Formats: sequence, structure tokens, C-alpha cells
Amino acid sequence: MRVLVDFTKMNGAGNDFVMIDNLEMGLQLTPEQIQKICHRQRGIGADGVLLLRLAKGDADLGWDFFNQDGSVGEMCGNGARCFARFAQRHLDGRKSLSFETLAGVIEASVDGESVTVGLTPPQDFRIGDRIGISSGELEIHSVNTGVPHAVLFVEDTDKAMVSELGHEIRHHDHYSPAGTNVNFVQCTGDDSIRVRTYERGVGETLACGTGVSAAALITARLHSCGSPVRVRVLGGDDLGVAFEPDGDSFANVQLTGPAEFVFSGQIEL
Repeated sequence: MRVLVDFTKMNGAGNDFVMIDNLEMGLQLTPEQIQKICHRQRGIGADGVLLLRLAKGDADLGWDFFNQDGSVGEMCGNGARCFARFAQRHLDGRKSLSFETLAGVIEASVDGESVTVGLTPPQDFRIGDRIGISSGELEIHSVNTGVPHAVLFVEDTDKAMVSELGHEIRHHDHYSPAGTNVNFVQCTGDDSIRVRTYERGVGETLACGTGVSAAALITARLHSCGSPVRVRVLGGDDLGVAFEPDGDSFANVQLTGPAEFVFSGQIEL
């Protein structure tokens, strides 16, 4: 039986999401339904779908996050910022809140349209890996900022072959079986970079919060950038990544940027 579902469309630096209040509905969406919601001609159009649910532990609330292709996502930085503003409505408008993700509990603070989320501690730094691709050998770096990310430095992100090379690296045996997201990074100043990201389950997006964070941390590791690093994304927005050095890694990684309501409506599923 088909049902009408209320939704809210949100945008975080060009990364767009459909938010659904699932506190009482008990929705269990299929991959096909996720794909319908995210379809930009036949649905609402989005990079992902986030369901707000009750927390299973000590956090204020929880989420279920799905990529555009219907696959489950562990974490999404821009989605987390949007989710925090959406969840704020259910918490009497308070400015600080927490919610469960598959990557762990995320703490967020909301200041109007600007939202800061604390990311889970980065893991699995790999610097200077060399992998073989169709055009030859490539030096690439990687880190997990809630989800796995590969980082490739380029001279000009405008000229980077993001779709073709991103797809090849995302599916490379070096990152099997889970695959990886792929970030193309251009250094533009002492503490500033530009980033384009090819995401698992989506393709290139206008922004990726965990990708921006991975790019900033790898850049700080290799080029001694200070905190915060200012990151310009494909959509034209600037995000900030703050951190504290912690030996060979980083602690207290925080992502700051815009989270905007776009429109609300109903969709038949």
C-alpha cells in the first residue's frame, strides 16, 4: 500500500538531502524507494536521504543515512550539519545536540544557518601509497574521517578528470571490498585548498563534508597547514576544518559550514 510521506529538502554547501521524521512512522525504505526519492527528474532529487529516529543509546536522537543509490552510509559531514538543524526542531530549538550515526555519536552546535559538527577521530592514515591505474602509476593518500577517503593532489581542480579517474580509483582493488571516496585537492594558500569529490554511491557532488575534512587533514599532515583550513568546494561555498595535532594524527576535528532549508512537501511511496 502506498503512503504519503512528509519530507524536508535541505542543502549543505550544495550537497543536498531529503530529511524524513521517522520518530513515529516506522518507515523501512527499500533501495528502490531511496533511488526514487533521490531521482532528480522523477523524484525530489538529492544526494542522500536521512531518517530521524529515536536514539538507541545516550544521544539525543539518531539517524539512518542512505546514499543516492540506496546503499547505507556510515557518515556524511554535510548531511550531519543539515541533520542537526532539522533535529533542532524536535529539541525545543536548543543550540547543542548529539545524534547517533554508524560512525559513532556526533556532537553538533547550531548558530543560525552555520552549523559545526565534531567528527569521529580520523583513522587509518596512509601517506604516499602508489597504485597502478589505466594511465600509469599514481601517488595517493588516504584517511577514514567516518568513511574512507582517498586524497589526490592536482595542480588545478578545474582540469581534474574527476568523473573518470574518480570512478576508477573508487573501484580500485587497493580499496576493496568497501571502495573509497576520492578527493582531488589543489593548494591555494598557506591554509586554504580547493576540493572536488567523487562519492561512493553518488558520483561527483558539489561538496562532501567528510571529504573536505580528509583533504584538510592530509594537507595539514603534508604541508604543515594551520587550523582551521579553509576549503572551497565545487558549489562555491567555503567550509572550515579545525583540528588539534595529536602525534601522527589529529584530535577534536570540527567541520563548520552552512546548512539551509530549501522546501518541504509530501511524496508518495
